[in-house]
Amino acid sequence: MLPAALISLAIAAVLGLGMAPTILGNKLPAMPVALLHGAAAAIGLVLAILALLSGQGSSLGVILLVVAALGGFFLFSFHLKSKVPPKPVVIVHALAAVAGFAILGLAAL
Repeated sequence: MLPAALISLAIAAVLGLGMAPTILGNKLPAMPVALLHGAAAAIGLVLAILALLSGQGSSLGVILLVVAALGGFFLFSFHLKSKVPPKPVVIVHALAAVAGFAILGLAAL
């Protein structure tokens, strides 16, 4: 379960990295990319939670991913209003996601 979570989260990370320059350049990324990013992240989070419940993973990693997900919902609300989100929130969202991913990755070793 944990390897599948990490794969899904890695896909979300690649999509997020692709969107970051657009957002930091004061433009909105394409909606399909944003939706795929969110879907991959959500699948990864659910799989990480299931892994944690089965005794794999790290609770800290999952908590950080939940924080990242909450930030992602907030950021997506700006997308729905066709507004560029605040850059500090984008950065905190990314840092929480990367930290959660890294901790889960270490737990998988």
